[in-house]
Amino acid sequence: MEKEILFEHDILVIGGGLAGLRAAVEALKYGKDVAVLSKVHPLRSHSVAAQGGINAALGNTPDIGDDHWEDHAFDTVKGSDYLADQDAVEILCKKAPEAVIELEQMGTVFSRFANGKIAQRPFGGAGFPRTCYAADRTGHNLLHTLYEQSTSGDIKFYDEYFVTSLVEDNDRCLGCIALDIKEGKLKAFSGSVILATGGFGRIYNRSTNALINTGDGAYLAYEIGASLEDMEFIQFHPTTLYDSNILITEGARGEGGYLRDREGKRFMKEFAPEAMELAPRDIVARAIITVVEEGRGIEDEYVHLDLTHLGEEKIKERLPGIREIALDFAGVDPIEEPIPVQPGQHYSMGGVAVDTECQTEVAGLYAAGECACVSTHGANRLGGNSLLETVVFGKIAGRKAAEELDDKNAPESLFKSHREKDEKLIKSITTKDQGIVYSEILQQLKETMFQHFGVFRDGEEMRQGLDKIKQLQARYPEIYVQDTSLKFNQALVRSLELRYMLFISEALALGAIAREESRGSHYRKDFRNRRDDEFLKHTVLKKEKDSIKLEYSSVNLGQFEVKEREY
Repeated sequence: MEKEILFEHDILVIGGGLAGLRAAVEALKYGKDVAVLSKVHPLRSHSVAAQGGINAALGNTPDIGDDHWEDHAFDTVKGSDYLADQDAVEILCKKAPEAVIELEQMGTVFSRFANGKIAQRPFGGAGFPRTCYAADRTGHNLLHTLYEQSTSGDIKFYDEYFVTSLVEDNDRCLGCIALDIKEGKLKAFSGSVILATGGFGRIYNRSTNALINTGDGAYLAYEIGASLEDMEFIQFHPTTLYDSNILITEGARGEGGYLRDREGKRFMKEFAPEAMELAPRDIVARAIITVVEEGRGIEDEYVHLDLTHLGEEKIKERLPGIREIALDFAGVDPIEEPIPVQPGQHYSMGGVAVDTECQTEVAGLYAAGECACVSTHGANRLGGNSLLETVVFGKIAGRKAAEELDDKNAPESLFKSHREKDEKLIKSITTKDQGIVYSEILQQLKETMFQHFGVFRDGEEMRQGLDKIKQLQARYPEIYVQDTSLKFNQALVRSLELRYMLFISEALALGAIAREESRGSHYRKDFRNRRDDEFLKHTVLKKEKDSIKLEYSSVNLGQFEVKEREY
């Protein structure tokens, strides 16, 4: 029998964004042989698009008073509509100041107050201005910092590798099979696995997410026995650029921007009179949709984000990227006129179920960042907490994977059988003369998800949406690509991603239909109230033969008493 070629490492990090790079840098400190596999060059990871900032209770803002991790934790739990696990929130918020200072010492150039301290701005749902920022390019700065750190060590990078399956034996993850996009060949990798593949926003047709955000990690983990948690909770960012849905950071409102209807009125006074534009994102998104549906929007499509009163100097200093986006993609200069905005899918609160040390139910498999659900965000994430989660729990995942490393060698035959299975799937797509191109099914899927599982939801509409998803799944075997060459075949990669996206959409739909209440980002027109007696619990999805089994698990409560939301 021909010997299987294995690329052997101690730890395989799948994903080259902030969570993945932070995990890799940490694991390397323990002397482990670390490799990073990424669909794109790490500096093209979606983390680079994060704009507004990273939260930490530093208390740097002059004349505001002291901020404490407990205040940060309270805001996070309240913002989550009390579905966040409070033990995980405590870890996140306690470690936040240390994480930010560590990033600064690594080389991140944060914006500064006049006194030299790291600048902090207000963000929605927060009781203090605790969002540290680097103008409006915070993710860009953090990602470049961590990439510099990772390339200074002995981390092996496999750029443009698409993972097609995880290799598992006796409930232990032993590695993965990945398509080398450049060569068009499947290759086998051994080692413990840390998933850091980001979210799955591209199942929606209005999304701020990069094209690569297709739910890879959730699908891969589920296939070898890991559970998924709270997949129904999808955050819609209130302010994305009309039509293109490019993110317009919450920092624009944090700096004092106003939301106005077609008559120029600040309509948030009707929905959150105290917090106004800085209410939690789910509330602001619903307010904008309501205003548009009531006929008070502009062209019945969008509202205005007005920054003109901030002045040219402040906009150029603190929001230069937003000005460039508005000029380049909307032909609008925010110094002189308002920006047209509408809600768009932005973040996935759910993902691979992990404990507070980023471990899944499968030994040797860890997850961190947006692809994971340690449940610091619950039903609704606060702005500024996502970048924080990537570095706090990315570090934890890297440490834990290094500490728990198992020297067990996987049989080569196991990798060979997985590779052959994946080769069979690829051949089924590339050897057909005719069929359905992936884009046809993908477009229908995106429209279905936004129409049936959007900002407002309804039981009957969601059941109709699930039927459509099932119909699209049934058509997937007909997928083919017109370009049958394997090298740099992006149509093939998109076709393989579509398999993940169809599954993710079904998992989301099942959780959303079963949760007969409104909580955080999950707002049902047929169940408008939160029902703690029935649904103060996590949705858990498990693989059972060829179907998805839906269960529930308890929320880890703590020092913050469950209360009604203020808005």
